[in-house]
Amino acid sequence: MKTDELREKYLSFYETKGHARRASDVLVPTWDPSVLFTPAGMNQFKDHFLGRVKLDFTRATTCQKCLRTGDIDNVGRTAYHHTFFEMLGNFSFGDYFKPDAISWAWEFLTDKKWLGLPADQLTVTVYKDDNEAADYWHEKIGLPTSRIDRLEEDENFWPASAPSQGPDGVCGPCSEIYYHPKGSKPVEIWNLVFTQFNRVGDPPNNLESLPSKNIDTGMGLERTAATLQGVTTNYHIDILRPIVEAAAEICGVKYVPEEDNGRRLRRITDHIRACTFAIHENVYPGAQKEKYVIRRLLRRAVLDGHQMGLRKPFAYQLVDKIAEMMKTPYPELQETTQRVANVIKTEEENFLDRLDEGLARTEKVFATMRKDNLTVVSGGEAAELYQTYGFPPELFEQVAAEKGLTFDWPGYKEEMEKFGELTGTGTMKLFETGPIESLKNTLRQTDFVGYDQSDADVTIKGIVANDEDGTTKLVDDYELLGEEHELIVVTDSTPFYGESGGQVGDTGEIVGEGFLFIVTDTQKDSDLFLHRGYLASGKISSNVDAKAVVSQRRTGIQRAHSATHILHYALQKNLGEHAQQQGSKVDEDWLRFDFSNMSAVTPEQLAAIEEDVNERVSASETVKWETVPLAKARELGAMMLFGEKYPDPVRLVSMGTFSRELCGGTHLTNTSQVGMFEVVSEEGPSAGVRRIVALTGDKAKEYREQVASSLGEMAKALGVAKLDVPEAIKQLQQYVRDLKKAAGGSGKAPGEISPITTNAKAAEPDYAAQKETLKESARMVNVGMFDAPARITAMLADVDSLKKEIAARAEMGVLTADDLLAKAETVGSTKLIVSEAPGAGPNEMRGLIDQLRKKAAPCAVLLIAAQGDEKVMMVAGLSEEVVKSGGKAGAWVKEIATIVGGSGGGRPDMAQAGGKEPGKIADALAAAVAFGKQMLG
Repeated sequence: MKTDELREKYLSFYETKGHARRASDVLVPTWDPSVLFTPAGMNQFKDHFLGRVKLDFTRATTCQKCLRTGDIDNVGRTAYHHTFFEMLGNFSFGDYFKPDAISWAWEFLTDKKWLGLPADQLTVTVYKDDNEAADYWHEKIGLPTSRIDRLEEDENFWPASAPSQGPDGVCGPCSEIYYHPKGSKPVEIWNLVFTQFNRVGDPPNNLESLPSKNIDTGMGLERTAATLQGVTTNYHIDILRPIVEAAAEICGVKYVPEEDNGRRLRRITDHIRACTFAIHENVYPGAQKEKYVIRRLLRRAVLDGHQMGLRKPFAYQLVDKIAEMMKTPYPELQETTQRVANVIKTEEENFLDRLDEGLARTEKVFATMRKDNLTVVSGGEAAELYQTYGFPPELFEQVAAEKGLTFDWPGYKEEMEKFGELTGTGTMKLFETGPIESLKNTLRQTDFVGYDQSDADVTIKGIVANDEDGTTKLVDDYELLGEEHELIVVTDSTPFYGESGGQVGDTGEIVGEGFLFIVTDTQKDSDLFLHRGYLASGKISSNVDAKAVVSQRRTGIQRAHSATHILHYALQKNLGEHAQQQGSKVDEDWLRFDFSNMSAVTPEQLAAIEEDVNERVSASETVKWETVPLAKARELGAMMLFGEKYPDPVRLVSMGTFSRELCGGTHLTNTSQVGMFEVVSEEGPSAGVRRIVALTGDKAKEYREQVASSLGEMAKALGVAKLDVPEAIKQLQQYVRDLKKAAGGSGKAPGEISPITTNAKAAEPDYAAQKETLKESARMVNVGMFDAPARITAMLADVDSLKKEIAARAEMGVLTADDLLAKAETVGSTKLIVSEAPGAGPNEMRGLIDQLRKKAAPCAVLLIAAQGDEKVMMVAGLSEEVVKSGGKAGAWVKEIATIVGGSGGGRPDMAQAGGKEPGKIADALAAAVAFGKQMLG
C-alpha cells in the first residue's frame, strides 16, 4: 500500500465513524509557548481536551506533520527514527472512550477493506493497573492474555511516569499496538492514549478522575507504511527512498544502506525534509529557538556531506524532489521551492565558509586531549569554537562521539551563559496550572467587542494578584494602590485588543463605582483577555460592573496596522510575489515588517515602495472587514501566509480592491486615515529575510519635520545650500585630515576650505531630495540620520581646536617631519637627521621618526628636547636597512645620554634615553652627529 493511500484510508475510515477531518496544524505553532514545533496530533486540540472552547465537533481525525529532536542522534542510524514525520490520529473530546477506541483501531488494522493485517501477528501492551483496557482486548477483541503485556508507567502512561513523577495535570494510561512481521523484530505502530485523570500532587491517591474522558491516538505514518510495504526501514518507503537516492546522486556516492554513507544519506534526507517544511512556513535558520533547531538540522546535513567529500552547497538541490514526493498531501510546497532552496543554499554557503576551519580546530582539541589522556570535551573549548567560528556544539559533540569522546554540556552552557548567548531550544509544560488556567476553565473566553467600539460595559470576573512570596493567586478584591502592585483583571467582555498577530495590546482604563484601574497592557491567553495594570484609586472587586475605555493610542496602532497591509501590497508589486510577510509588530504610529527577500532592497526599490504606499493612502480607499468561510476567502484571492493557522470562518480585511488579507487585528475605515507613511530603515535580521521599519500619522509628520530641521541645521553650520551638504562634508573631512597631519608634525598647515558655489535663488528642495541628502550625509560621517548635525558640530569644533594646536606649535618652534627632512645630511646613501625638537615629548618624537622612516628610508634619526628646566629626553630610530647594516639605536642614545647626565637604551631600530642637564643639549647634538656618521661608515 502506497503511503498516500494509507493516509487517505485512515482519514476516510474515521470519517465513517463520525469524526471531523481536520487539516494538519502548522509545523510551528507560534501562538503556543509550550512548544517550538508541533510534536503530536493532539497539540492543536489542547483547548478542546481541556474544555476551554466551544466544541463544533466532539470527534476529530488528522494527519499531523510533526517535528521532534529528542532522538536526533538516532536519525539515520535506526530503521524508524525521524525528526520530521507525519502522525495519524483520532481524537475524542468527552465523547467515546476505551471500547470504541480499541475496537475501531482493531477494525482498521485487520479488516481487509482497510489494512488487512493478520490478526495473529498483532500484540498489545497496557498499563499494569488498567484492567478495563486489558479486559476489553481479551474479552471483546479476543486477544489471548499471552499477547497482552502489562507494563510500568514509564512505558504505558502519558506523560511517561506521570503518576509518580508528574507533571500535574491531565494524564492517562496508554495501550500500544505492535505488529510482528515474520522474520523481523516487532514494530510499534499505534499508541492509544486514554486521558482519564487529573494528577494532583504526589502519590498515593493523586490521580483524580476527569469528569470528561478523552481519547488521543497516534499512528506513525512512515512506520506503518514501512510495515505494509514490507521494507526494513522507513527510509525505503515509496515517498522517502526516492529522496535518499536523489541525495546519493547529488553527493556523488552509491547508496548502500549498511555503510556509513548510507546512514549519512538517510540523515540528510530526514533533515532536509524537515528544513524544507519549516522554511516553507517561513521559519528560517537563525540563532534562537525554532530557528536554531532548523540551523542545527541543516548544518548536521552539511557536515554529513562534507564527510563524504563535498565542499560546495548540495542540500538545496533536494528541495524539488521533496516537494515532488510530498505533493499529494502538501501541494503548497511546490509554490515555494525556489525560495526554500535559496535559503538553504545561503545557509550552506555561510557554514561551509567556516566549517573547515572549525573542524581543523576540533582536531587540535582532540590532539591535546589524547596527549593529556582526557575523554571529555571541555565546554569552554566548545563555547570558544562556537563564538569564533560559528561551529555548533551539537556538531562538535557529533564529531567527538565518532572518536569515542564525550561532551561537557553543563560546562558549555555555563560558559555561554556568561555571554548571554545560551540558545533556548527546550519546551515548557504542555498543560500548565494556576489562576489563569482556573479562569479559563470557568469563564472559558472573553467576548471581544473592540472591532467596532472603543468602550464597553463589562463585568469583572477575575482578579489575579501577586502574593507576598511572589506567587500569583485569584483574589475576590484588592485595594493596594500604585504601579508597583501589578494586577491582572479579567472581564466577561472587553473592547481592549489583546496582543496577537504582531499588534500590541491596548491600554486605557476600567472604571467602576469607587475604583479606577489603569490598563498598561492587554495580553491574550487562548480566548481569555488579560488586562494588566494597577489600581489607581479605590477598591476593585470581582462580580462588579464597570466601564472599559480604550485609550486614544489605539488610533495610532490602527494607522500602523493598516499601513502594514498596504506595505505588503507594495512589496509584492515591486519585489515579486515571494516577498511574503515573515512577521510584524505594530505599535502607536510605528511598525516593523519582516518579509522574504534574498537580497537587500535597493534605494530605488525602497523609494518606489514608499511612493506606492503613499499613493494608496492618498487614494482614500475604503477599508472593511467581514467574516467569511475560509473557502470563500481563498476564492476572493485573500493572501494566506504559509505557516499561519487560520480558523474557519475567517476575518477578511479588504482595502479597496488591491489588498485582501486574513487578519484578526483592528483597522482604520479608510486608507487616507494613515496620514503619512515614512520608511525609517531597511535591514536584514536573518538570511533570506529583510525588515522595514516605518512610521505613520503624527510620528511620520514629526519625522519629516526632523529631516528638514536636521538638514537645515547642517547646511547653516557649513554655510552651504541644503543639497550641497554632502560635498561640504567631503571637503570638511579632508580639511580635518590635513589639519591632523599638520598638528602631528607630518604636514604643513592647510589654508581655508574653498567656498562651494551655490545658487542662492534656488527653490527649496522637495522633501524626498532632502531625505536622501540627509541619509547620504549621515552615511558619510557614520552616524544615524538625526545624529549627523551633532557630528558636524563636533567636526567644526575639531577644526578650531586643531588650528589652535598648530598655531601653538608654530609659536613654540615645533618642527614637522618635512622640516626635519630639510635638515638631513646624506652619509653614503643614508639620510642622517639629528635635531632638537622643541616642545616634543617622547611619543611625539617617536611619531616623527616613524614618519621620517616612511618618507626617507634609509635613514638614521636622533631627536632631543628639553622637558622643563631639569630634564632632557631623546629618541633615536633607524630604518630597516640601517639596522641590517649593523646600526644600533640603543648604542647611539646610550652614548649621547651621558653628555646630558643620563642613561638609556633600547632596540636596534628604536631607543630612548633621558638626562638631567638641558644646558648641554647643543653638545649632545654635536656628539650625536659624529656618532651617527661613524655608525653609518
